[in-house]
Amino acid sequence: MQNNTFSTLFVGQNLIKLSAVDSTNNFLKNLLSKSEPLPEGTVIMADDQFAGRGMQENIWKSDPGKNLTISILLRPTFLGLNKQFLLNMAISVAINNTLSAYLSNGLCIKWPNDIYYNDLKLGGVLIENTIIGNSIKNTVVGIGINVNQQFFPPDLIHKATSLSEILQENVNLELLLADLCSQIEVLYLQLRANKGAFLRKSYIDRLYKINTPAPYRQNGEVFEGIITGVSDSGLLKMNINGKPVQFNFKEIEFLKL
Repeated sequence: MQNNTFSTLFVGQNLIKLSAVDSTNNFLKNLLSKSEPLPEGTVIMADDQFAGRGMQENIWKSDPGKNLTISILLRPTFLGLNKQFLLNMAISVAINNTLSAYLSNGLCIKWPNDIYYNDLKLGGVLIENTIIGNSIKNTVVGIGINVNQQFFPPDLIHKATSLSEILQENVNLELLLADLCSQIEVLYLQLRANKGAFLRKSYIDRLYKINTPAPYRQNGEVFEGIITGVSDSGLLKMNINGKPVQFNFKEIEFLKL
């Protein structure tokens, strides 16, 4: 355990720093499986995450020591299973709020929880819940943000960016982490106090391509649709040829014009 000077009640107060790990989510879940007495808000931070994961087992690539790669332990036992997407909204909005201190415009949330700067990926989230019965016991929130990485693999050059690439200057990782922990704690506590009604609007207002005709692909078929919102369970609401349609995670692919 490492105590910090973060201005938070619990998120980030127990910070475990690792020089290298396959995945901070895997590391934290392994600690939990060994019944480690970890306080809520524990943060695992790695300089080098060499096998990071995104949603649906996608690979998250990150240069060692350049980016923010963390996992946070939360215990949202107050959330019903039918409301677990609210936590996804809270985390996504918190990241957006944190980065808005560095970027005045261009930030958005690509459904369900990627952080974008214009049309380029800046960060992502992987939320993994341990469910017992009808409630959530533990949640491991994995967050990756491209911060000081200047060079990306050829397959990502036109897909990803970083804070330093946008700002043309390096960003202090620990200060960024402190800001992020504070933002997450504020929204998480509001959610816990059942005051998270505003989250839906905050999340939807920042959605990538919201209310904008854009191309998408499903099962090899390309079509034009307009994102109109998100359902309570997190399904993407879209208008296609004047008809309302909903999509589950990974059912459609966003295409660039």
